[in-house]
Amino acid sequence: MPKYVIEREIPGAGKLTPAELKGISQVSCGVLSKMGSQIQWVHSYVTDDKIYCVYIAPNEEMVREHAKQGGFPANSVARVTTMIEPTTAE
Repeated sequence: MPKYVIEREIPGAGKLTPAELKGISQVSCGVLSKMGSQIQWVHSYVTDDKIYCVYIAPNEEMVREHAKQGGFPANSVARVTTMIEPTTAE
């Protein structure tokens, strides 16, 4: 199943409280539950003004539909073609 990286521009994201992040996560999980098991949220990285999310889904359209239903921005959705890490150098 393809993996996607989603860039969400959210000014002040890095200043969101744990309670606010929990609320956002609950909304996301609620939408995912309604959409079925084909789409999965792996994890997200919160920076000052953006949140980068990693999802597994059959296609980009499903990722964008999740964002639409959840009321989240999806400024960029990119399919991961391969992963590298330090052991790739060996």
